[in-house]
Amino acid sequence: MIQLSGGNLVQDSSAIILAVETSCDETALAVIRGTELIAGEVSSQIKIHGEFGGVVPEVASRNHLKVLRPVLMAVLAKAGVGCGDLDAIAATSGPGLATSLMVGASLAKGMAVALGKPFLAINHIEGHLLSPFIRVQGGPCSSVGLVVSGGHTLLVRIHGLGRYELLGKSVDDAAGEAFDKVGKLLGLPYPGGPHVNRCAERGDPCRFDFPRSMMASGNFHFSFSGLKTAVRYMLEKCDPIPVEDVCASFQEAVVEVLVKKTIRAVLAAGVDTLAISGGVSCNSRLRERFANECKARRIHLLLAPPELCTDNAGMIAYVAALRFAQGVPSELASEIEPNLRLAGVAGI
Repeated sequence: MIQLSGGNLVQDSSAIILAVETSCDETALAVIRGTELIAGEVSSQIKIHGEFGGVVPEVASRNHLKVLRPVLMAVLAKAGVGCGDLDAIAATSGPGLATSLMVGASLAKGMAVALGKPFLAINHIEGHLLSPFIRVQGGPCSSVGLVVSGGHTLLVRIHGLGRYELLGKSVDDAAGEAFDKVGKLLGLPYPGGPHVNRCAERGDPCRFDFPRSMMASGNFHFSFSGLKTAVRYMLEKCDPIPVEDVCASFQEAVVEVLVKKTIRAVLAAGVDTLAISGGVSCNSRLRERFANECKARRIHLLLAPPELCTDNAGMIAYVAALRFAQGVPSELASEIEPNLRLAGVAGI
């Protein structure tokens, strides 16, 4: 299925790629045929890190090492393929925790060498950014992408695969980070974001008037640190604490900022497609608000499937498939980059 032509790789549309994602605390592997995901497995460490109230890098890497082999065997069995059927091996090269990235990249490189197959180093942010296009005929198109997760809040103009332009980002806390910190302030389990969302469904979003930072900044950047601080100061004055109302009011503030600034960015860019991804894009209120705004403005909204919003190998496999089709593998000597930026975009 792979041939050499003039020094470049040439492959058909049914190429099978194994992808490994270990950028933080999820051990994830996926198999893709062409651009169709045929299997995915994730081993979560949420319960383990919940005891510490956050991810402990050394604990994360040790657990990656512990479960990587059984997860690999499980995903290959689910896909119905053997190692000899694989046409390429991919892994997340960054950004992320150095010790975690090393585990996944080492496995992928070792398999690539042993099998004599190409290796592809994939950017975690690009995986999120392009995940809404997985089920779209023709793949990534001219659009604006919003990546909203625990580590990133980014607005990116997508011109095509590998051609991106930064429009805006958080100048302090990412939106997901703010959700988790507020959840911790309220005594909710780790990670706080999903629990804040669930509590908010039963609360009054108008109970507290929390700040909407940088709404009139004249740019597309975000700030959520002040909002988190406002919640902390308010909690010091409340006894008892109306947890559900706090969650609803906080969530409404975050979602309103994300929706309004993102819609402005789409209109300013002159495109008709908005692609949203990242763990926070699972938030029910965010999805509802974006659906309503995009419908009213005739903007085509693409949301990554929920199973591809949090850290997963499916999105890594998808980008790997697109890169593989270009016929240019990565160097085996390439290093992981914990602070890796999106190719061609400064400041991320």
